Amino acid sequence: MSFPLRVRRYRWSDLDQVWALHQISLAQVGLAPGDGVYYEDDFPRISEVYLADRGEFLVGEVPGGRIVAMGGLRRLDENTAEMCRLRVHPEYQRRGYGAQILELLEQRACELGYSLLRGDTTLQQGAAIELYRKYGWRELSREVRGDAVVLYGEKSLIPVNSGHFIR
Repeated sequence: MSFPLRVRRYRWSDLDQVWALHQISLAQVGLAPGDGVYYEDDFPRISEVYLADRGEFLVGEVPGGRIVAMGGLRRLDENTAEMCRLRVHPEYQRRGYGAQILELLEQRACELGYSLLRGDTTLQQGAAIELYRKYGWRELSREVRGDAVVLYGEKSLIPVNSGHFIR
């Protein structure tokens, strides 16, 4: 059964649900907070790290207010943002919720004036790799970290020119 996803900006009262979603999403692919693959110090400071520094953090709720999807944009430099914390609860995957969050974050990155998005995922997160590829991200490199292989990627937000001169 598919529920409509209501996407909104993160607020401080979401922290417990967002932290739980992060943990269950990592556990699904055999990762755990503190394993050296992912950092967690941003969670108690989402407003500071994301919202107050030319970024964004979105949550997706199903009816009843349960947060089942999330994702953030974190400023790296004037032109580049990192898409991170893209998570969908295992019970709600394969419904387009991850794509919905990704599309809104890419749109928001354009609105915030970024021309490049960067991000990473692990080889264990096959659905995330598939989603990034579907949306035109390209792999830059791979790195072994602990028991995981981390894939780094990027996407240009500048439309590709047709090759014709513009007068």
